[in-house]
Amino acid sequence: MSRNQSQKLPLFEIFVRSKRGLDHKHVGSLHAEDHEMALQHARDVYTRRSEGVSIWVVKSSDIVASQEGDEDAFYDPMDDKPYRHATFYEVPDEVKHM
Repeated sequence: MSRNQSQKLPLFEIFVRSKRGLDHKHVGSLHAEDHEMALQHARDVYTRRSEGVSIWVVKSSDIVASQEGDEDAFYDPMDDKPYRHATFYEVPDEVKHM
């Protein structure tokens, strides 16, 4: 398959978990006909030496994200809602590391 043909296929984002208990990390992207093919290609390309225990494939077109330019409005601290902060609660002595 030529490079031009592969770019007509849907683009998938690939996430790999390297060990149990760790988060999945974005490792790259690839073009594939469907989710199953994307999963097989991701296994072959991104976990060749048994580097992962789990792979996620997600169509790039299905990902919805905030934009960096919207940071101020999107992550407004909402200081008018103090109940969102745990500063008004007394933590019992039995509770450690908070």
